Amino acid sequence: MRLLFLIGLLLSGAVPLLRAADAPKPASALRAGAAAVDITPKEFPLNMPGGFSANLATGAHDPLYARALVLDDGKTALALVVVDNLGLARETTDDAKAIASKRTGIPMDRMLIAATHTHSGPPSNAGANDPIGFAYRKRLVEGIAESIIRAHEKLRPAAVGAAAHPLAGEAFNRRWFLKPGKMPLNPFGKLDEVKMNPGTDLATLERPAGPTDPDVTILSVQDAKRKPLALLANYSLHYVGGTPKALMSADYFGEFARLMPARVRGDEDFIAMLSNSASGDINNIPFLVDRPPRETFEQIRIVAQKTADAAWFALRKIETHRTDAKLGMLQREVILKYRRPNAAQVAEAKAVLAVTDPVAKEKLPRLAENYARSTLAAAERKEETLTVIVQAIRVGDFAVCAIPFEAFVEIGLDLKQRSPFPRTMVIGLANARHGYLPTLAQHALGGYETWLGTNVVQVDASVILTRHLLEMLGELAKAK
Repeated sequence: MRLLFLIGLLLSGAVPLLRAADAPKPASALRAGAAAVDITPKEFPLNMPGGFSANLATGAHDPLYARALVLDDGKTALALVVVDNLGLARETTDDAKAIASKRTGIPMDRMLIAATHTHSGPPSNAGANDPIGFAYRKRLVEGIAESIIRAHEKLRPAAVGAAAHPLAGEAFNRRWFLKPGKMPLNPFGKLDEVKMNPGTDLATLERPAGPTDPDVTILSVQDAKRKPLALLANYSLHYVGGTPKALMSADYFGEFARLMPARVRGDEDFIAMLSNSASGDINNIPFLVDRPPRETFEQIRIVAQKTADAAWFALRKIETHRTDAKLGMLQREVILKYRRPNAAQVAEAKAVLAVTDPVAKEKLPRLAENYARSTLAAAERKEETLTVIVQAIRVGDFAVCAIPFEAFVEIGLDLKQRSPFPRTMVIGLANARHGYLPTLAQHALGGYETWLGTNVVQVDASVILTRHLLEMLGELAKAK
């Protein structure tokens, strides 16, 4: 009878029905935290890897950081870390993840740790024969882990949004077709169809061998009061360079992070980070233009300022930051075959290294001895395969693909176009650095990034990894 009485009251209007607008709104499920930890080396001299000759640093021009963003929707927690380093060894990222996982409870396969690819950074996995580098590895591992731990400790209600804005005029494809008769021999004594960094002589240059990706893509994070909390940006541009001699630097990635708080009026707790996208064939050299001379570090400042401006324009395009963004993350370990030289290539390499006459050595192609050693090392490698990590992340309608290579820009563009998500970011040099990753079409053209030694895995690796990433994105898009 009591139930019938209550129903009668409701129908008569004595007790008004609750409207949807009057119903209590659920609290934000999404939480976020961000932190930056200084990982600048304290002891020098220290090797700066990234070239064929020794490059010792005697100090640091500007600080290096590990910057972390942790997201948690109540069901899934994940961490994204950007580290000022040329390229992190798999063992180094695994060690950092293990420490952070133990302290935060975030599974290791829910962590993405990527290097910026600054060419003026420290080593990530020096051996005991390099005492200073070996000691720095401990600081690096602990610093990366600490950035995740601190970001996790700062978790608070948050909202996210994503957008992109083009930055034209700073990213250039560095692989070029040359005019007839202008192509020099490669280190193997053969002729490629394209050349990396061919110079700026218009009498030599014909056309670039590939496209660029001008977009600066961002993931913006705000707290419950719409205060800027963090910003993860992504741009398809190698390092800029022009750093002070013998000094380490975070390059334009670090300068971007320094400038971005001013763009968004963020306070000292705001963290900005710039990740390196698919840019294995992209750099900052305008081959058809004579750029005026720059002072040391000037071009880094110019590119960083323009990138920060583009990130700000992208931020203005975000209409709504969502508090209900669903998180998801998938990781796969993919087995790739190592490239092996054939018998003729091994014989040619041995013949190069057998040359002792100084005059005859001068006649060898540039870097012939370096790549002869790389050829023999590939022939003598005991392992047949390499296991690599690829990751796909979902943050609402935004996606991230992580690749442990210097992937060509064509790979990033392809993933963005074929992704089931409206906006996709591709982060290179993630969770390891395994050399260059050209497309099949670019492999056929030859050039530095395709040579045995700079490219170490099977020629169709880009096809295999792209397939896995698209499958993972599809799974994330269908998840409820």
